[in-house]
Amino acid sequence: MKYATFLAQAGIDASALSSGSLEARTPVDGSLLGKVQTDDAASVETRIRAAAAAFLVWRSVPGPRRGALVSAFAQRVREQKPALAALVSLESGKILTEGAGEVQEVIDICDFAVGLSRQLHGLTIASERPGHHLLERWQPLGPVAVITAFNFPMAVWAWNAMLALVCGDSVIWKPSEKTPLCAMALHRLLEDVLKDFPDAPAGLSALVQGGRELGEQLVDSPAIALLSATGSTAMGRAVGPRVAARFGRTLLELGGNNAAIIGPTADLQLALRAIVFSAVGTAGQRCTTLRRLLVHRSIHDRLVASLKQSYAKLPIGSPLDAGTLVGPLIDRASFDRMQQALARARKEGARVTGGERVQRPGMDQGFYVQPALVEMDRQLDVALEETFAPILYVMPYDSFDEAIALQNAAKHGLSSAIFTNDMREAESFVSVAGSDCGIANVNTGTSGAEIGGAFGGEKETGGGRESGSDAWKNYMRRQTQTINYSTALPLAQGVSFDV
Repeated sequence: MKYATFLAQAGIDASALSSGSLEARTPVDGSLLGKVQTDDAASVETRIRAAAAAFLVWRSVPGPRRGALVSAFAQRVREQKPALAALVSLESGKILTEGAGEVQEVIDICDFAVGLSRQLHGLTIASERPGHHLLERWQPLGPVAVITAFNFPMAVWAWNAMLALVCGDSVIWKPSEKTPLCAMALHRLLEDVLKDFPDAPAGLSALVQGGRELGEQLVDSPAIALLSATGSTAMGRAVGPRVAARFGRTLLELGGNNAAIIGPTADLQLALRAIVFSAVGTAGQRCTTLRRLLVHRSIHDRLVASLKQSYAKLPIGSPLDAGTLVGPLIDRASFDRMQQALARARKEGARVTGGERVQRPGMDQGFYVQPALVEMDRQLDVALEETFAPILYVMPYDSFDEAIALQNAAKHGLSSAIFTNDMREAESFVSVAGSDCGIANVNTGTSGAEIGGAFGGEKETGGGRESGSDAWKNYMRRQTQTINYSTALPLAQGVSFDV
């Protein structure tokens, strides 16, 4: 096999990938990497039951001890970082530096979770009754199911799983059918750690491979306390009501149609670098990808000219080559959707530069594209719909209030940015009357969030928050406790009830 060495270094035996029903292909050149064995409904149900039983044990293991498990896993990931990073690039199409960055994100969230394991704190609340005090405590929630997308085949699971584990929960992972090998390689490291960790019960973490029907089984299972799902808005619209119908919890990370405002005082060199990375990084296949660029009319033509020059020089090719900045789209379906969006933009009157397929020797089955710049005189309807590809819609604006209105017109509310040296513009952008997104950045791009802050967005982005800050509370249940340490029984609100 052409890429057997990549698999072997990541701990995957290529000879064992010969009889499964799920084909794993690389977007680099369309080559078949292997055939993965899939789960059926019965095996998934077995894992759900095992996760439920494991939770009853794991919830009573002290938090710092749970953190020790995550710490051991982080060390294994550190040791395997180069191999895992190369596998991310091979299977998802990310360039090498982004593959390494994703694995580093796994390590970083582990470190965050380890520290968190000693700080799962609640509140002490003053009571109105003498001889009483109130406590607010956070208790482990239950089995957590994590459904992840192809564009972050390792990091997003880690955001969820590492926090869930230190919070006392068990975890079931259903990865994208497009990146099953990344999941196999990473979860194998956790399985190795679990074997040598005496406090970890069987079934604490499980991996299930397969299609949509397995995800639906997790969605509908009453044993799953929290369903964390990353994907399209359409997926979230289907998943949310089904989980709510059984009174389960959801954590939804859905689409994004992110905008950046370039003000008249902006540092254009700084803005240019941020725009290009945010718009073409991961070949435009991040939920935080920059898709709409709102440029003050006074600098519009100058910035567009610079963007065209920069785009023309972008190294496009195999993500496994060190000099590449733009790798392939994940598959033909993504390429077709990109072409449909560009055709619609032209029909609506926009001017398109780029967007065509780029052929590379020996990689005819890879879908490489020239990132597209789409100039429009006003915000057209096509710009308000997310296309998961490197398309940047560029339009002028005249006033700051107009720019905010254009940005907030999108149905999604994930990431946003402004480039300005005007303090009033910057402060207005991050005020309640400014960006309506979950992420609002000043003088940095829409893409590349750190794990320390909570990640997620508003509106059709789903409202979920993962990773840092207090996102850990998603994986726990809140309990208010009243402690009476007196010999009397006063009632709240002065109620009298003598018996």
